[in-house]
Amino acid sequence: MDHNKATANEIIIRVLEDLTKQNYSDYTISRYRHCYNGLRRYMEKLGQEHYKAETGLDYIRQKFGIEIEGLYGKHPPNVRSTIRALQVLWDYNEYGSMVVKIRPGCKEFECPAQFAEEYNAFIDECRLRGYTPMGKASLFSIIRKLLLFLNDAGVSQSSAITIERIHKFITSYSGCSTRYLATIISVLRNYLGFMFSKGYLMKDITPVLPKVKISRGGLLPSSWRKQDVQKLLSAIDRNNPEGKRDYAILLMVTRLGLRASDIRMLKLQNINWNRKEISIVMQKTKQPLTLPLLGDIGWALVDYLKNGRPDTVSECVFIRHKAPYDGFSDHNCLSRMIGRRMSKAGIKMAGKHGLHSLRSTLARVMLENEAPLPVISEALGHQNIQTTSIYLSIDIEGLKKCALDPEEVCL
Repeated sequence: MDHNKATANEIIIRVLEDLTKQNYSDYTISRYRHCYNGLRRYMEKLGQEHYKAETGLDYIRQKFGIEIEGLYGKHPPNVRSTIRALQVLWDYNEYGSMVVKIRPGCKEFECPAQFAEEYNAFIDECRLRGYTPMGKASLFSIIRKLLLFLNDAGVSQSSAITIERIHKFITSYSGCSTRYLATIISVLRNYLGFMFSKGYLMKDITPVLPKVKISRGGLLPSSWRKQDVQKLLSAIDRNNPEGKRDYAILLMVTRLGLRASDIRMLKLQNINWNRKEISIVMQKTKQPLTLPLLGDIGWALVDYLKNGRPDTVSECVFIRHKAPYDGFSDHNCLSRMIGRRMSKAGIKMAGKHGLHSLRSTLARVMLENEAPLPVISEALGHQNIQTTSIYLSIDIEGLKKCALDPEEVCL
């Protein structure tokens, strides 16, 4: 059966069946069913058999007496639950399955019509280039701001974009950090260069974009004290499924230095139990990496896989513990998880202390143990040893050995 030609009633039946298969709670399924029953009655009165987006919006207006532009925005809980049920119904109507979307509170981006062709062409280009989901999200968040800025400025087509307009856009972010400005300019160079190469721009304006120099040595990576790392791990309750999962994840970061993206995408087939190895292709660099399956990590994984991991068809090792039971989303950097674990452990730290800071801590510990930079670089999956060298700035003991006595150097 072609889902695009199915009646609303047929799609509703399929949605409810799939929610049951995906282990949604009885309460959640009852909420969806309640919404769909009301929608059925509404559509019967109108004599409609097939669901349309406008039908859902009209139903919400009639049921709650509110005006909404789309299935997004901040609303009371009962309205939000109806919106979510209608979002899922629309997904099935259009795509035949549930699609993970941006959170309901955000309006979906609508590209100004005069820029739509090249914008969509660049989306295809990024797909061909193999950009990661996180990379594309960062890239397009800036491109969308640019297009809205140009639209508000009255620019009628891409060929009318001038360096003066681009400079005004960059200047509007003058209060941001130098690092973020450098990111903006890098994205502009990428997007504007693409448009010139495809003929959307008559003149290449990338050579006259401002240059922002970022000193990698000036960036001090966040790092943990050894006792805080131990405190974090010890505070995890490994008697419940989420605790087993989070403990295994944090061990893999603190002991192996894996990135959040590689943990998200870790598959069961990446683990060779006989050879005691973990072999992956890193999401960030697309380079292969093989790491030892250390004893404590191996046992933590066994405990999670046997006693904590939900039943699922997903090949991902680490699974969300709320329906639908699948791997973490592409945009989940696990910061909420580590924040929650820090709170339960009573750990308070200044500055950024996400999952990446535990990679920095591993690098620092390896330096303190006098591991050579090439060894650390290989362990962390760096392509360039210069990237690893920034961790020298947090090797306090090593820096002390380099300290000079003013009495000896002053003439």
